[in-house]
Amino acid sequence: MAAERSTADILDAAVHVREAARRATTGATGVDGVLAALSEVMAYDHASLARWDPLRGCHTTLAGSYPDDATAYIETRLHHDPVFPVLRGPDRGGLWLKDVPRQLLAASPGFQEVLSPLGIEDGVAQCLFAADGRYVGMLNVSTRAPLRTTDPARAVVTLLTEALSAAVDPRACPPPEEVATAPDPARGARRPGGLSPRELQVLAELTAGRTNREIAERLYITPRTVGTHIEHILAKLDLPNRAAAAARAAAWGIEPSY
Repeated sequence: MAAERSTADILDAAVHVREAARRATTGATGVDGVLAALSEVMAYDHASLARWDPLRGCHTTLAGSYPDDATAYIETRLHHDPVFPVLRGPDRGGLWLKDVPRQLLAASPGFQEVLSPLGIEDGVAQCLFAADGRYVGMLNVSTRAPLRTTDPARAVVTLLTEALSAAVDPRACPPPEEVATAPDPARGARRPGGLSPRELQVLAELTAGRTNREIAERLYITPRTVGTHIEHILAKLDLPNRAAAAARAAAWGIEPSY
C-alpha cells in the first residue's frame, strides 16, 4: 500500500501544475502536460481539459484520457446534463462526485451512462472561468477509488482553477500561428504534412531515436499521449513505422530544438 502523501507534497505538486499551465498558456508546451502534472496532485484514472466553443455551443477536448464515448459526452452532451447548471452556479466551485445528491445522480445521463459503467467512485467536475467572467471550459477528473473528505487534494484542485482557466482560454493562449513559430521544431515551417505543432515536436524527437517515455519526459506529456501523436503522424504522412517517420523528418530538416 502506497504511503499517504503529506499536504506539503501535494502543494509542491500543485506548483508543478501551475508551471505546466503557464507553459501551456504561452504555447511553450501543450495542455497534456497540465494533466500529467495534475496526476501528482490527485491520482486519477481518467481526466480531461476541455475548452468551451461559444460559436458551436459545445466543448472541445484539448487533452484527456477518457474513452471515446466519454469524451464525446463531455464535448456534445455534458452542457445539457442536469448536473451542469449546478456546476456553473454562482459559487462556481468544483463539484465532487461524492457530494452530488443521489437524486441528481439518478437524473444524470453523464453518471448513469458514462461514469458508472467505468466504475467511477469519485472525482471532480470544475467549470473554468476567465477573469472577466467568461465561461471558458471544464476540468473533469475521475477515479475508481473514493477520496477522503479531508484529502487536501480537494482544496488544491479548486485553488488551481485560475491557472487551469488560463490554459484553456483562447484569449489567453497565443494564436495558432504563434504557437507554430514558437521555439520548437516547427519554427519557420509551414507545418509539413498537415501536422500540428505538437505532432511536429514529437516527429522531431523521433529523429533522435528516443522512446515514447523519453519523449514524454521532454515534452511534459504522458507516454500514452506520445503514442497517440505518433499514430496520427504515421496516418497523416502515410508511413509504415516510426523509423520511416524519423527519416522523413530528417529529409525535411526537422530536429529537436534542445
